[in-house]
Amino acid sequence: MTVKASVSISDQQDAFARRLVEEGRYASLSAVVQRGLELLREETELKDAELAALKALVERRMNGPFLTAEESDRQIETMIAEQKKAYGL
Repeated sequence: MTVKASVSISDQQDAFARRLVEEGRYASLSAVVQRGLELLREETELKDAELAALKALVERRMNGPFLTAEESDRQIETMIAEQKKAYGL
């Protein structure tokens, strides 16, 4: 279904959209706006998914075992040593 809507854009946005149409990249100004909204929707959904994943990671970490600073330092040093060994350093 298509809905007709009226929107205001800046002169610069209008010139850019019209240039895209003139260059044949889009069939109409409506197509330019529709593509812009689709890109914004995709970006928003991606950011929402990333935020949900980050929240889930924080939740898992908060519910996991607590490490002291010393234990954490030892684990980090071990990981670094293993990586150096893997790269022959």
